[in-house]
Amino acid sequence: MRLHSPILSSLAYHRIISSFRPISSLQRPADVIAPMATSEDSLRRALAEKQSTIDASGNAIRQLKSSGASKTDIDEAVKALNALKLEKTSIETQLKASISGDANGSVLSREAFRQAVVNTLERRLFYIPSFKIYRGVAGLYDYGPPGCAVKSNVLSFWRQHFVLEEDMLEVDCPCVTPEVVLKASGHVDKFTDLMVKDEKTGTCYRADHLLKDHCKDKLEKDLTITSEKAAELKHILAVLDDLSAEQLGAKIKEYGIVAPDTKNPLSDPYPFNLMFQTSIGPSGVSPGYMRPETAQGIFVNFKDLYYYNGNKLPFAAAQIGQAFRNEISPRQGLLRVREFTLAEIEHFVDPDDKSHPKYSEVENLNFLMFPRDLQMSGHSAQNLRLGEAVSKGIVNNQTLAYFIGRVYLFLTQLGIDKKRLRFRQHLPNEMAHYAADCWDAEIESSYGWIECVGIADRSAYDLRAHTDKSGVALVAQEKFAQPKEVEKLVITPIKKELGLAFKGNQKMVVEALEAMSEKEAMEMKGGLETKGEVEFEVCTLSKTVTVTKKMVTISKEKKKEHQRVFTPSVIEPSFGIGRIIYCLYEHSFHTRPSKAGDEQLNYFSFPPLVAPIKCTVFPLVQNQQYEQVANTISRSLTAVGISNKKDITGTSIGKRYARTDELGVPFAVTVDSTSSVTIRERDSKDQIRVSVDEVAAVVKEVSEGRATWDQISKKYPAHTSASADE
Repeated sequence: MRLHSPILSSLAYHRIISSFRPISSLQRPADVIAPMATSEDSLRRALAEKQSTIDASGNAIRQLKSSGASKTDIDEAVKALNALKLEKTSIETQLKASISGDANGSVLSREAFRQAVVNTLERRLFYIPSFKIYRGVAGLYDYGPPGCAVKSNVLSFWRQHFVLEEDMLEVDCPCVTPEVVLKASGHVDKFTDLMVKDEKTGTCYRADHLLKDHCKDKLEKDLTITSEKAAELKHILAVLDDLSAEQLGAKIKEYGIVAPDTKNPLSDPYPFNLMFQTSIGPSGVSPGYMRPETAQGIFVNFKDLYYYNGNKLPFAAAQIGQAFRNEISPRQGLLRVREFTLAEIEHFVDPDDKSHPKYSEVENLNFLMFPRDLQMSGHSAQNLRLGEAVSKGIVNNQTLAYFIGRVYLFLTQLGIDKKRLRFRQHLPNEMAHYAADCWDAEIESSYGWIECVGIADRSAYDLRAHTDKSGVALVAQEKFAQPKEVEKLVITPIKKELGLAFKGNQKMVVEALEAMSEKEAMEMKGGLETKGEVEFEVCTLSKTVTVTKKMVTISKEKKKEHQRVFTPSVIEPSFGIGRIIYCLYEHSFHTRPSKAGDEQLNYFSFPPLVAPIKCTVFPLVQNQQYEQVANTISRSLTAVGISNKKDITGTSIGKRYARTDELGVPFAVTVDSTSSVTIRERDSKDQIRVSVDEVAAVVKEVSEGRATWDQISKKYPAHTSASADE
């Protein structure tokens, strides 16, 4: 006889359990939830609902047991509960996949892939931590032989692609920079990150990184948070760069964030200048800094470079060199370091004419772009034709667009995957008040989307700043065939009145007033004349101030001029070479099974353009005649500028192939006779037979991109030996 509980009858239980029983035992859990949950937010809602149903089911089972229900009813309820848990697991898997971008839903897969790449890079000496025998120093790395070769090839192609093809003026300026230069540029006052300290040990951390890590960990690992909480965390990530020290500190306290290593409480955030300070000369009275960028050396040399260029605009100056930033807590390997190589271009142009004569060469390029309106509306990056982006006003001007196009071509020819490259426009809160437009070339890696190149229209800010500080006019002239009567806008900040009103913020208010457009200035003039004061937003202060008639005069004056004197605008592409190289490593890294199928072999699919070694030469067996032929081929390759390496060890040819594949060597010559040899291509592992005399010419032609491997392989007989594979 079945016992019935006054709390829960078996009939009541069956009514409850039927409300959350799986639709069909034949349906996969993924099929059940697929129609209702496709986005991350809907997946989170589905997960929360499923958890609620599981909790109710668990309570129902406990009540059945306490009421003495039959074993059949309890077993049926447990079976239904287990099915619900499977459905929950499936939703979690989909949610992890949505967060991590991994088809298998494994959040750890990116980390595992990254570790495989880093292990290979360090083992093959592409790079290693600096001062390793002394336990190293965070944020400093040494490039080994293959790493140096890759870096040299990348920089060589950068010079070819930009300096030579665009007829740029290359300069090389000192790393040690006097304080006055960096004071004028704003680095001394503004080049800071917010730092917090472990209150017990004094260990320093970058405050925004701690908050960013907390938000990301919650989103990726705590799958039980509500969609509302997830939206809040995503919003914080979106505005992270815009948070003040007070706001950042408040969030750290609200979320209970503590020191990662010790779990000790943290101090309030405070600014830390990232520049390495030094002194010039033995007296110590002339302060200086290790430069945080290479651009200032170009700006201070503008007058001489303009003269060298025949007093003509537009022109561009370029510089490759080391830069230094005293990162608070460097991590992410080569992506965030304390000493790194920058390659920067300053393209000086008439602010009234930002067209570009070679714009037509790039306007039909089509690639992933992420304009600010898509970002702010929550959409993803989209493929856009560059010319369309300019015509719609998404990209500010032709010259800026031209360099965006050239950067795209540079990165993709290096070997960056087109599908994992996008150009993201800066949001309003990221833009300096003087910038007309700014885009970042971002490359997707195991760390997410990484900014590797910044392309900015910086207007005339830098030259004006150094003009004001040095007293030397960094300007250009346009001579008129006939005198012209021109109307000029004159904005004159009254520095005494502004100083009394704004004290330490006076300089930023002055800069903002001087940077006003004509429309903004005339609107301010009208407001001052009618009201006596106006509200004025100062971007660098992130607030609105009140400006009165005493603080600024705005007028238009008519003058006859024989020439126009103006401060050029500058378009600045700035390349983080180490970041580009690391992303190239990840995009080129692959594994494939060995011939026996008992292990996975690593290889880098570098294009010949950047491969550290273009060709290896192997005598098939240790044989004096074969070694003489190998020496002859090696010398002929060197004579035509092809880097190569001989391997005359007695190991099997398959192992030698695997060894050089792991270095990313694109071609291998195997000497198996004295008259002809085989050339193997790394990615396909296909081989062709070529006469000894032709080897250097063939490898040079395909290495320099004058012919593809497919084209070459059709001209020569294929080689299909059992030894051709691993």
